[in-house]
Amino acid sequence: MVPGYILFFYSSLALHIVSATDTAAVLLKDPETTVSENGHFKVGFFSPSNSKNRYLGIWYDNVSVMDFVWVANRNNPLSDSSGVLILSQDGNLQVLNGRKDVIWSSNVSHPVANTSRTAKLSDSGNFCLLELSMDLTSSSNGTVIWQSFDHPTDSILPSMKLRMSSSNMRQRLQSWKSPSDPSYGRFSLGTDSRTHFQIFIWDGDRPQWRSGPWNGNIFLGLLYTGVPNDYANTHMQQNGEGEFDMVYIGISKLAFSHFAFSYDGTINEIWWDQSKRAWETVYRAPDDNCDFYNKCGAFATCNSLESPICQCLRGFRPKNSQEWSSGNWSGGCVRRTSLKCGTTGSQREGFFVVRRVKPPDLAEWLAGLSQTDCRTQCLENCSCLAYAYDVGAGCMYWSRDLIDIQELPSDGVDLYIRLPESELGGNHKSKAVIAGVILGTGSIAIILCLFWWCKKREVRRNSRKTMMLENHHRGDGRSQCRVEELPQLRYENLAVATNNFHESNKLGKGGFGRCTSKLWMICQGRMKDGQEIAVKRLSDTSGQGLQEFTNVVVISRLQHRNLVRLLGFCAEGGEKMLVYEYMPNKSLDPVNKFSDPVKRKLLDWGKRFNIIEGICRGLIYLHRDSRLRIIHRDLKASNILLDADLNPKISDFGMARIFMDNQDQHETRRVVGTYGYMSPEYAMEGHFSEKSDVFSFGVLVLEILTGCRNSTFWIEEQSLTLLGYVSEEYQMWKLWTENNVASIIDPAISNPIFRNDIERCIQVGLLCVQEYVKDKPSVATVLSMLVSEIVDLPYPKQPGFSKRLTAWDTSSSGSQIPQNSSASSITITYLSGR
Repeated sequence: MVPGYILFFYSSLALHIVSATDTAAVLLKDPETTVSENGHFKVGFFSPSNSKNRYLGIWYDNVSVMDFVWVANRNNPLSDSSGVLILSQDGNLQVLNGRKDVIWSSNVSHPVANTSRTAKLSDSGNFCLLELSMDLTSSSNGTVIWQSFDHPTDSILPSMKLRMSSSNMRQRLQSWKSPSDPSYGRFSLGTDSRTHFQIFIWDGDRPQWRSGPWNGNIFLGLLYTGVPNDYANTHMQQNGEGEFDMVYIGISKLAFSHFAFSYDGTINEIWWDQSKRAWETVYRAPDDNCDFYNKCGAFATCNSLESPICQCLRGFRPKNSQEWSSGNWSGGCVRRTSLKCGTTGSQREGFFVVRRVKPPDLAEWLAGLSQTDCRTQCLENCSCLAYAYDVGAGCMYWSRDLIDIQELPSDGVDLYIRLPESELGGNHKSKAVIAGVILGTGSIAIILCLFWWCKKREVRRNSRKTMMLENHHRGDGRSQCRVEELPQLRYENLAVATNNFHESNKLGKGGFGRCTSKLWMICQGRMKDGQEIAVKRLSDTSGQGLQEFTNVVVISRLQHRNLVRLLGFCAEGGEKMLVYEYMPNKSLDPVNKFSDPVKRKLLDWGKRFNIIEGICRGLIYLHRDSRLRIIHRDLKASNILLDADLNPKISDFGMARIFMDNQDQHETRRVVGTYGYMSPEYAMEGHFSEKSDVFSFGVLVLEILTGCRNSTFWIEEQSLTLLGYVSEEYQMWKLWTENNVASIIDPAISNPIFRNDIERCIQVGLLCVQEYVKDKPSVATVLSMLVSEIVDLPYPKQPGFSKRLTAWDTSSSGSQIPQNSSASSITITYLSGR
């Protein structure tokens, strides 16, 4: 047979020339690899972490943390290391197993007669099959007949063109199934051809996230303000077929960057920080509760800075008030007053504007119109429910339900919603009548208001009024914090309710801040109306704690079913007291709950999981859903209170810190908290963030499932706490890898029926207590893991362990010091990696 082609296979080391004969040309044998010309990328066979399967893939060569950007046989792995990459007789790239079965093929149908073919890995990460002319005088570099850039898996590399528009040629990214399995996962990323060009993430067939429409320059649903100039983004270009290609430019001045579509359904722009020797995330979506598609249902806006995050548009009300008030907003909103457009004698209609929003989905376009013409066209079309205008995108209007509306702090568009005039403030006649009434009764109203104000002035001072607390610890002595609409209670009433704070009413004591003498005394009481309360009273021997006290009052105004409710406060003279709802089942402290066999049995698996989930939902509210971003910093079992139905309530915000909207972490030289619950980065370096609470939550999960208290479970020989107990003495991490954790599970819940669920929770707990911040999941991700929205969990890395050290500028919050410790040698948590 006459050779049909000659293969040239380039590497950074040499130019390999292989003549095609009756047999195929072998390019690579596992474990061989080939590097691109300048050593940027490598192609070869690999196994993901925690997997023995083998795949042909591409990854960065000069990066210590491997990140695979393309996988050939992702849905058909090799079971051993017998794989080879060949150029077959028909001119295709193929992966064969040890039995010579074709595992993967480039499936090129071009004939190979009178041509030669070249396989080349470029420095852009593109693996190409080129066709060269047999004319030796030709200077052509060859024609690309197949390239990995045309068949992306889960990554977008700089200079890659992703065809997005055509329904039959549209390319999609498909997530990995799990960190150890590159086969097709639940999530995909691409465009929806129903309307204008925009990017979607789908969970199966269900939309998960949407970018908003492309206006020729930006996506109108994304926030671009504050992105550094060095961070390039994407742009669109029309190809010769009139279709759009999305081209990722990359991050200038940096060696490596790309978009990675994660197994959890998020798209992340990451770059390699050589100084940290780690991948850093520049952009992530979805990253906020309001990023998720249609979070609030139809005719409602989502704003993660508000509480609740969902609000009906003006002129609309919740479709189901009961569901809406309980936090289930999926039903959306309906009109209060129907539109009567086209009806004889109907009232006029107009538009109410909502500023800076992501345009609702399912928009329609009217070409060539100005903003004024756009408004006119919508007003004259009875099916038009809203319109928006953007200089680049033009006139957009909506004739279907307005869904997936997200308020943005900047950028976005102004959305004009069609409403009857009665919802816009009424007609001119109504306004005239109202004005006449106001003028006619103004004097009487003023007199009545003055009289009422004088009579109620003293009452207002002692009930619901503004509290002004001066911070005596500031240099100028004039810093103040205002707390609106919170009941201020009289000292004498609280003294009566608690039997003058009698010892028999004492529930316990605690503290906040650095000074151990700065203690709360916690007393049970009953108000005159029969309501049971818990009063936290700052010791009168301490003149400190005002800043923490004010902080607690501010934060405790937040309301959530998994946060303990603040009923009021008292700040008379030197007294500082907080009044909470009473929790009859006290705290989750294992000393209280797990040492008593009766109480232990009451906390069955169902109740323990409910407690774990409730704590997680409370943290999500603090971190993401409330109008303030709160980092608790002292999450521990004794700060989880249980109501009559054993529902968990997060309490004690004395050490909490309020974060700004654009703040991800904070650094402090004053490390406070409870040993055994502090994350490594906080305990040793003073860095705290949402992930600090995640670490504490992970410790709580392990405590709940084992029935052991982390901060008092000492292994004297090795000075290990529960985390040390987990990973060292009883080798929980090793047992986990061997799928044998029965010895660590509390016998009270060790039921084979629930074994898988319990082990899943242990896995989540171990993920939370990993040493490095980047490895810990967010609280929102943790909840998705707990409720099985994320089916395949990552494999937890071995946690650090706790060791006793001499005290440094660190304080303990209500912690019990082991008997062999002294007040002068306080134990803190020191975690070192494995």
